[in-house]
Amino acid sequence: MNDEDLKQKIVECLQAIYDPEIPVSIYELGLIYEINILPINNVQIVMTLTAPSCPAAQSIPVEVDQKVREIEGVNDVHVAVTWTPAWNKSMMSEAAQLELGMM
Repeated sequence: MNDEDLKQKIVECLQAIYDPEIPVSIYELGLIYEINILPINNVQIVMTLTAPSCPAAQSIPVEVDQKVREIEGVNDVHVAVTWTPAWNKSMMSEAAQLELGMM
């Protein structure tokens, strides 16, 4: 499996993880800033949350780590949470904005 195929599997996995307060996947919300495939299929994900006080601030990164580890071919996972740049609604996909009635 090449890096692009693995990255696509990771994106599909992230599209199945939802923010508990918003009925949209964390991927469509724009919370995933980077997905990097490093040598030996080590995966680095840089993500944010909607707010530092988000009740799921502890659980979402753990869920991302656990679910991505389950993907066949993934060796190791590192999830980094960043607050820069701060998340805002413009980062959401059109699908997410439609889902939430913002378009």
